[in-house]
Amino acid sequence: MILSGDRLTVRYPGAPRPALEGACFSVATGEMVAVVGPNGSGKTTLLRALLGGVPLSSGRASVLGRDLAEWPVRELARVVAVVTQREDTPFPMRVRDTAMLGRYAHLGPLGAPGEPDHRAVELSLQRADVAHLADRRTDTLSGGEWQRVRIARALAQEPRMLVLDEPTASLDIRHAMEICELLASLACAGLSTLLVTHDLNLAARYAHRLICMRDGVILADGATAAVLRAELLREVFGWPVALVEGPDGVAQVVPLRAGATP
Repeated sequence: MILSGDRLTVRYPGAPRPALEGACFSVATGEMVAVVGPNGSGKTTLLRALLGGVPLSSGRASVLGRDLAEWPVRELARVVAVVTQREDTPFPMRVRDTAMLGRYAHLGPLGAPGEPDHRAVELSLQRADVAHLADRRTDTLSGGEWQRVRIARALAQEPRMLVLDEPTASLDIRHAMEICELLASLACAGLSTLLVTHDLNLAARYAHRLICMRDGVILADGATAAVLRAELLREVFGWPVALVEGPDGVAQVVPLRAGATP
């Protein structure tokens, strides 16, 4: 397993209940796992707990079977790359230079990029389908282009796993689908992927596994088709929904009017 959590519990100071309680799960090589649930269900806290971004009240997170606390930051960055939900850019950079920032894990703070680093950056730009944007400034990119550049930077780390928080947020249909197609192709090539998303239909279409959360607890974890059940989704989100089969045979979630009976 690339990444795993055993009975992870997080309680923020002053909170009436844990933000995450007893979470157990793992991600295997080449697996694409989506975490879904309503606002405040603990999805982002789960990611932070797995990657050391928040102190654990109890439980253990590990990477490649090694306790997370034992990993030096730069060494961990060579295994797991993270694409956060939000990112402020204090000043614009060329796309190629932005991707080169992903080589920090290999170079260190004072290291000068060498030929292997430039090759890794060019490959990451190609894999993320932004090589044609390499000399563009980041402040001239569309939302979808900028998201792909951020993924390219993560790929430049040459990780074994990508962790993404809402990678398709605020994107239109085309750009959201393009991002998911990219992630799916990376998973097929053996790169493990863990993503938080509010888009149930994208999760249904692309994820191998679905983790469904509510109130800091994992209510379901399994193959996407098995977890994607209307009765479970109604319980989790507190809203009537129905499932319909799309033209390609993939189940899609349809929200209904308040009070509607599926």
